[in-house]
Amino acid sequence: MQLKQLLDSPCRLRYMIENLDVHSRFSRRLLLDSEMMTEAIIIENNYRILKAFHNVVIEKQSRIPIQTLQSKLCRLKGIPSTIGRLAGREILDDIELFEIKHLALLSSEICQSMATLGLETVVSIPDLEEVVRILDPDGMRIATFLIYDSYSSELKKLRDNMKNSEVFLEDVFIKASAIEDEIREELSLKISAFATEIDQAQQAMANIDINLAKAQQMVALDLCFPSISFDKQTSYEGLFHPEVKAILQQNNKDYQAVDIQFEQKPTIIIGANMGGKTVVIKTLALCQYLFQFGFGIPAHAAKIMIQSDVYCTTSDEQSIDKGLSSFAAEMKNIDTIIKKAREGSSILALIDEPAKTTNPVEGTALVSALVKILQDKDISLVLVTHYNINGYHNRCLRVKGLVNGKMNYALVEAHEGEVPHEALNIAESIGIDSEWISNAKEILNN
Repeated sequence: MQLKQLLDSPCRLRYMIENLDVHSRFSRRLLLDSEMMTEAIIIENNYRILKAFHNVVIEKQSRIPIQTLQSKLCRLKGIPSTIGRLAGREILDDIELFEIKHLALLSSEICQSMATLGLETVVSIPDLEEVVRILDPDGMRIATFLIYDSYSSELKKLRDNMKNSEVFLEDVFIKASAIEDEIREELSLKISAFATEIDQAQQAMANIDINLAKAQQMVALDLCFPSISFDKQTSYEGLFHPEVKAILQQNNKDYQAVDIQFEQKPTIIIGANMGGKTVVIKTLALCQYLFQFGFGIPAHAAKIMIQSDVYCTTSDEQSIDKGLSSFAAEMKNIDTIIKKAREGSSILALIDEPAKTTNPVEGTALVSALVKILQDKDISLVLVTHYNINGYHNRCLRVKGLVNGKMNYALVEAHEGEVPHEALNIAESIGIDSEWISNAKEILNN
């Protein structure tokens, strides 16, 4: 699964990507094309690199060198088609030869900046000085290209004749053009031997851009480095959703982070409306994606199990293009989760208020049956519901709820069947019509 395929997932992964200060369009394209990592050794290596960048970013004396490096990264242009032609030993034109020269010179500059920051061994950039020497015979180290006189003494003589002549010398021009073509072919052949290194340098510079942006985002949003869980448990301390937190801060409101732990069995979350349960579900999906794409995690601490895939089903699943109702679309998504679970896939399934759009009797039956099916499967399931789910081997959490007239979003252990009745209290606390509330309380009590 590529990152770009997940941007519009309900967890709001797009927010994190749009707030990533990547300086090259090529770097952003490389990031969006990246595949979700599913091997521990690859994830560990990615975080090892990110940690080195993070250590530099938090040092005050690194501010100016980082800005210098980023100004250079702005000049990084992706040239995959030119590199492809070079690898195929085709003859490059002057624009393509300029692109190669520009990239080779830039790689040398960025190597110097990386050395200044002490990061030269963290991301390895191939040495392209021989490519520079071939395409810059006069040693000017200027990012322009032409067929220089120094490539051929005969060419220089022909050009001097044309320059000093008051009339156009067609035969001389034709000879000069033929020599220029021979030089382009010779140059293309020489630098084709470095096609792999040129491509690697391009990728390495983009990865520097991406890791630097990720490290700065970690500092700006107060994200943490996760550890990999090998005991089939995932746990977070101080979990928060960056976008929701930012919105609340803009309105001078505090965000209450939560702690949560779950393993490969159903975890049921219950609680009143306005209890933040949907935000928890979306944040868990967001963190799993961030983890498996090598980003900082929005929590004080995180220990995360690697999953082969993530399924996040929210309460609004209407599919207009397929002509499905919310209920039908939701059932289709959950059916996919069941099929994957039966295949033995190690997945994270996050389901928000399943079957809430149907009547409570059938809704309770559907959710209970779903938990029964998935309780012994090799998947991590976190499910939010208002229904009373009894009799199965699952862990039940509830939102703490109203405490002294104020919502407490902490998750605490709950007993099976303990569905809190706080809707009336919440409605009353926000000033809903008193007669309506009192009549509802009377009916409830009776």
